[in-house]
Amino acid sequence: MSVTDINLTRRRRHLVLAICSAGLLVVGLDATIVNIALPAIHRSLGSSLAGLQWTVDAYTLVLASLLILAGSTADRVGRKRVFQLGLVVFSVGSLLCALAPTEGALIAARVLQAIGGSMLSPVAMSIIRTVFVDPAERARAIGVYGAMFGLSIALGPVLGGILVDAVGWRAVFLVNVPVGALAVLAAHRFVPESRADHPRRIDPVGQVLVIVGLASLTYGIIEGPDHGWTSIDIVASLALAALALAVLIPYELRRREPLLELRWFRSAPFSGASAIALCAFAALGAFLFLNTLYLQDVRGLSPLRAGLCMLPMAAMVLIFAPLSGRLVGSRGPRPPLIAAGVALIAAVAMLTQLQADSSIAYVLIAYTVFGAGFGLVNPPITNTAVSGMPAAQAGVAAAVASTSRQVGLTLGVALAGAIADGSAVLNGGATTGFTAAIRPAWWMILGAVAAVLVLAIVSTTPWAEGTARRTAEAST
Repeated sequence: MSVTDINLTRRRRHLVLAICSAGLLVVGLDATIVNIALPAIHRSLGSSLAGLQWTVDAYTLVLASLLILAGSTADRVGRKRVFQLGLVVFSVGSLLCALAPTEGALIAARVLQAIGGSMLSPVAMSIIRTVFVDPAERARAIGVYGAMFGLSIALGPVLGGILVDAVGWRAVFLVNVPVGALAVLAAHRFVPESRADHPRRIDPVGQVLVIVGLASLTYGIIEGPDHGWTSIDIVASLALAALALAVLIPYELRRREPLLELRWFRSAPFSGASAIALCAFAALGAFLFLNTLYLQDVRGLSPLRAGLCMLPMAAMVLIFAPLSGRLVGSRGPRPPLIAAGVALIAAVAMLTQLQADSSIAYVLIAYTVFGAGFGLVNPPITNTAVSGMPAAQAGVAAAVASTSRQVGLTLGVALAGAIADGSAVLNGGATTGFTAAIRPAWWMILGAVAAVLVLAIVSTTPWAEGTARRTAEAST
């Protein structure tokens, strides 16, 4: 079935949206739910700071590396088929995470989880893009979808805190298994099959270059503090990342059907949305990684209480993400993006002043404002990424936006750990050691969210809209 053949009832469209959102829910949860379990994993498996970073980043790194391949493969072989396969692989990986006896086994299982997860988020977005053909209805649907992604990211620490406190850290992975099984059955029954009329060819060279570039960059950043930034392996790793990028760009530009359609970045809204996603999710990844350790190791809170401290953030995402989707449908992406940038800057500016004895009210206000900003940012970048691109390439366009998010999460965690003093982070206790060690990381995050505001203003001007029209015309 091609993208033009789908004509479902309103009720069936909403069922499809719910199923796709459920698939996205588990992917988003596992990008952050593990954060609240990091201290428990550290005690159980004896993980180092770098080991904890890899527990988070092994997942987001593989997701970022495979999302575009998964999106283009789904356009070719069938979006429903790939979506269902992703749910199965993700559920198996989750089960293996829960059973992992060592840090290495846990990281390996996280890789398998991510392989399955890579088949879910871009494919779910392309399914929604093909099912909701009316632009206004699509914007609202993407608002709901974006709300689910943002909510899953924000709810991860809350749900994780409840599970770790009541059952143990392994429960944060086991919870995915029944959700995945139900989603597979529902997708088989209600999701229509679709594929692109003219899908792109597989680009193995481009895929290898993406994996090598992201993996070597992440390795260099995470392991740099331990090995030394001038050590041979770190210098070689970062050089390899630069070389992969230098080869990837001209190679992809020469291909008729590249893995990464660099020509789409001539659209200022599209490239702006991708850059905003990168910066916003880098801020989120670092925010969750640092605050999980702060709340438990410095303030001495249990996993449950630490998770509950994140509840205001999750609540704001729940409120503001659907509101942002409606604003995009009625007034375009500019108002919610600018409001998001302002809120995120205010929240992170507060966190740069965080102390071991800061009042809990101060901490919760910062989390609340951060949640409002993050809730506002996701729907407009999602809608911008897919709405202006050809419908036949919805999977690839959605995958680029999803890749930007996952790269952001990966780099946020990697950079936060690299900038902070690892010894002070893990052993800071209720002293000033931890907050002093992470203050440079907060300034890095402040720079990232300031870039969100600048990009929001520049990428939503009349000039930017003109570049989007010309890019769309050239892509058809």
